[in-house]
Amino acid sequence: HFYVYYSASSPRRSVISRFSVSQNNPNIADPLSETIMMEIPQPYSNHNGGQIAFGPDGYLYIGLGDGGSGGDPIGNGQNISTVLGTILRIDVGSVSENKSYSIPIDNPFVGISGVREEIWAYGLRNPWRFSFDSATGFLWAGDVGQNNWEEVDIVRKGLNYGWNTMEGTHCFPSTNNCDTTNLELPVYEYRHTEGCSISGGYVYRGNEIPWLIGTYIYGDFCSGKIWGLRYDGNSVIENSLLLDSALSITSFGQGLDNKLYVLSRDDGIYSILPSE
Repeated sequence: HFYVYYSASSPRRSVISRFSVSQNNPNIADPLSETIMMEIPQPYSNHNGGQIAFGPDGYLYIGLGDGGSGGDPIGNGQNISTVLGTILRIDVGSVSENKSYSIPIDNPFVGISGVREEIWAYGLRNPWRFSFDSATGFLWAGDVGQNNWEEVDIVRKGLNYGWNTMEGTHCFPSTNNCDTTNLELPVYEYRHTEGCSISGGYVYRGNEIPWLIGTYIYGDFCSGKIWGLRYDGNSVIENSLLLDSALSITSFGQGLDNKLYVLSRDDGIYSILPSE
């Protein structure tokens, strides 16, 4: 089996599906094998894309935007009765005709009435790119900002990452006085003078660039800049510009050998290699 996240229309929705490979060739998908796991209605046309990844615990994690438009007009980010503006955690190990997934019993909101028990963390605007560090298990997410700030988060169980009360470490709108009690602030943020839409990446664990090991690599869709961030377990100790690529960076990828790749909307797939 393999799993996909795609956008669909009529009605507009995000779909999480499972497919099987061909019985005759494991490198070919069987297009008739789709089992739909989740369908999430989308109120607006933006923030419909997202990320899925299996965590080190074997559960499937799903990143969902706040529903779109601008400023989260419906208030989904702070509403845990909806799955929008969250990262979900579900168990896809026992799929049957009547049950497309189950909810792990240690999810943070299990047993709370009126709350979506699939939620792992919430208060996110558009965490459409996230990844797990294969060494530490940390879940790193790039959460796209609204007007001024892009943020890097380490996503942990049950925490509220602030949107739309906060944009990065700042009140939203900036003219507001806001209460940050019980909000988890990002480990790093950057202004829109450096870009306008973060594309979360991976912690580098390859062998080709030894000095980069343990560094979180991420970029920006608008500026094409790629940075490396070092985190000591408590705070960011360094953030450096590695490359000004001029690409429209939509995503990063990681190979089985831990080599990192950069996906560009307008020009292809690139590998990150050591400089000569």
